Amino acid sequence: MTDTGVVILDDLAQPRFTAEARQILDMMATMAPDCPLDADALHARATADTGLDDFGAPDYRERLDVYLAALRDIDGLHPAGAVNFYGQLLQSLKNRLLFTDLMSRHPEIDDIELQPPVVIAGLPRTGTTHLHNLLAAPPTFRTMPYWESVEPFPLPNEVGAEPDPRRARMDVAVAVINTVMPHFALMHEMTTDHVHEEIQLLANDFSTMLFETLADVPRWRDHYTAHDQTPHYRHLARQLKAMQFLRGGRRWLLKSPQHLEQVPVLDRVFPGSIVVFTHRDPVPVALSMIAMITYSARMHRSPVPVAKIAAYWIERLDRMLAALVRDRDTIGPERSVDVRFDDFMADELGVAERVYALAGEPCSEPVRAAIADYAARHRRGRLGSVETSPEMFGLTEEGLRERFAPYVERFLA
Repeated sequence: MTDTGVVILDDLAQPRFTAEARQILDMMATMAPDCPLDADALHARATADTGLDDFGAPDYRERLDVYLAALRDIDGLHPAGAVNFYGQLLQSLKNRLLFTDLMSRHPEIDDIELQPPVVIAGLPRTGTTHLHNLLAAPPTFRTMPYWESVEPFPLPNEVGAEPDPRRARMDVAVAVINTVMPHFALMHEMTTDHVHEEIQLLANDFSTMLFETLADVPRWRDHYTAHDQTPHYRHLARQLKAMQFLRGGRRWLLKSPQHLEQVPVLDRVFPGSIVVFTHRDPVPVALSMIAMITYSARMHRSPVPVAKIAAYWIERLDRMLAALVRDRDTIGPERSVDVRFDDFMADELGVAERVYALAGEPCSEPVRAAIADYAARHRRGRLGSVETSPEMFGLTEEGLRERFAPYVERFLA
């Protein structure tokens, strides 16, 4: 880190690790023989860990198989990375088992009526995470902390346990992330109790854009984009009902960049939802997102093909933003608002009050105080920043400006 708090990532292609980080990766590598990226092995382990064997509707198997094949195609996938993916997929399968079991024991969960959620839709680095946390600071909305998004349903032998073992497991996972990727928090802060995205829940049905951010898997992308996501958003809604059943809550506050290209689906599954679209100059946004993805790729591969990943994401972001330009008006002004990043940074409380008003929620003095307190404790750049440039990724600013011109003309002109 420089004296100004700016980090220059000069090891994206050939990652360098501290001795402590290398020790963690080496330890994970020793587990690789017992963690094959194989569907049958994953299912057997999930059943053994939970004592359950009903995974629900079997259509997810095809999607899982496609993703596993795409993971096995990754050049330079190292043993620790394979273990990391195994653990993620194992958790999703365990979540399916636990969810199916919960629903079979409590079918009344399906009778719960979800209130229209408030949904934040925007690319990373457009203020979505900060807005999400600001709106979540008062107790108005039901949100999910990081630990609950990863393990939404407790294991049978841990129901009611205090302290919740799921939090302790997430503490360990966050510590590993911070050790192996010490600069990741500068791009996207992750803590056990920060509110997190429902995109993690979509992974439990093995249909989510999250998989693309975790690995370079064009085979998976092609399968995902070729299929209607409505059934998977419905599965998400059922999980939200189950989480509400377990831990209460009145009205959900959701957030994910995936919604940008799924606006009609979002509106279909969550009728009446209030949607906040966040916007920022897409050039620095794209560069920052690519930095985050190429930096985190060290968790599973070496060397990291930086230029290849960058080209993939420029194309992907272009498709997402084109879908937003096409579908934005699916949700009318009575239920949606467009928020520019600079306007948000200039008046955080004002933007929060505007969202509350649109949602029909009272913005009382205690609510405003909680929002203001969070804002004061989480000033932008307090952890430092990461320097990016088009040249780092084999790109040019002119090319990026031309690529994203239709989006800029629609939302930022």
